[in-house]
Amino acid sequence: MRNILRKKEVKNYLMIMLGITILAIGINVYYSPQQLVTGGVSGLSIVLDYVFSIPLWLTNIIVNLPLFIIGIKIKGMEFAKKAIFGTLYVSVALWYTSFIPPVHSDLLIASVFGGLFVGTGVGLVLRSSASTGGTDLLAIILKHYLKKVPINQILLCIDGCIIVIGLFVFGVEKAMYALISIFIVSKVVNTLVEGVNYSKGVHIISDKSQEISEVLMTHINRGITSLNGKGVYTGRERDILFIVCSTEELVEIQKLVREVDDKAFITVTDVREVMGRGFTEPQHD
Repeated sequence: MRNILRKKEVKNYLMIMLGITILAIGINVYYSPQQLVTGGVSGLSIVLDYVFSIPLWLTNIIVNLPLFIIGIKIKGMEFAKKAIFGTLYVSVALWYTSFIPPVHSDLLIASVFGGLFVGTGVGLVLRSSASTGGTDLLAIILKHYLKKVPINQILLCIDGCIIVIGLFVFGVEKAMYALISIFIVSKVVNTLVEGVNYSKGVHIISDKSQEISEVLMTHINRGITSLNGKGVYTGRERDILFIVCSTEELVEIQKLVREVDDKAFITVTDVREVMGRGFTEPQHD
């Protein structure tokens, strides 16, 4: 059991290192050469590098060191352990990726590909339950004192201030491209954190739920769950069928349901990161 946990821990740290390396490439190869300030310590580092010629990796250490001291005092050492590793490795990665030749392209390419690299890196780090420190850590510390303020609002204010600084230093045009990159980063991070295994969740409400379930089990190789429901207006009780299927199977399910009951009420929702038999495990033993 200890060996399994140790292997899992090693795998997590390797994933953190990979994610941070990809993040650092995005900053050094795309953001920094084009002076795109997208918030966070990386954005502040780009500004300080331009104004005072302070290396990105050094700014990362200078900004995060006092935050760690405060974070450990408030949250304890266990909280800061992975964050310390992540932040220190960010500085290391920013140093060794600085030797990669920068891509001197137009701002659109830099904002798109920089966003893809940074979003992928951040997503991999978050999937490993770690942090790269910086504004995330500052937001957690401020949340400890501003208990009534949502942490996403605190983070938005911090990053917003850094983006405004970048706007005054580098101009409006680059700030606008930075916003494009921020949007791409958020989409990539959400995809990696929430999962890329897209499926569909189907709820079926019908007076012929038994007949529908029999037809679906005959033609669709998916499990079906029957839930007890009651109409608030009519007071009538009826079964609600729930099935998770692939996108390709959805059309066939809708067709079969309509053949049994053309008045059936069907809702379809997106489902991500499905785990279990028929998705991450074989359908049959």
